[in-house]
Amino acid sequence: MLQGAKVLEMPIVVTEQYPKGLGPTVSEIDVSQEKVFPKTSFSMLVPGVVDHLKTLPDVKSIVLCGIENHVCIQNTVLDLLEENFDVHIIADACSSRSMTDRVFAFQRMREAGAYVTTSECMLLGLCGDAAHPKFRPVQKLITESAPDTGLLNTTIKGETAL
Repeated sequence: MLQGAKVLEMPIVVTEQYPKGLGPTVSEIDVSQEKVFPKTSFSMLVPGVVDHLKTLPDVKSIVLCGIENHVCIQNTVLDLLEENFDVHIIADACSSRSMTDRVFAFQRMREAGAYVTTSECMLLGLCGDAAHPKFRPVQKLITESAPDTGLLNTTIKGETAL
């Protein structure tokens, strides 16, 4: 999603949970060219991020991905919905320490009004058409095989959780 956002020239906001104690974002996700907001809050809507969002007045929708889906992503989603943003959660780009926490968080966020989707669906939806000038580089990103998320095997009361 980060690579896709860069290709599509989308604004990117990166937060790190207590980087002094937990360490920075893993090197596989290269955020070296991005402004990174450290935080201890379980929502990414810390003062620096709120101020930064105010510099992007045309932004009405937010796409979220990250770790600790049941804590940081969920609290961010609830805060963003309260601020009247449309919120899209990328299911295959969000993780939790347990599948149970992950699945129930997706369910709660959807019930609160967020949209749960996949990286491929979001990237192609943002292009809207194969004629989009950035379609080819986006297509290259999505043709690489993504790892199994384990989400399709997870059910709640006999129904697929997602």
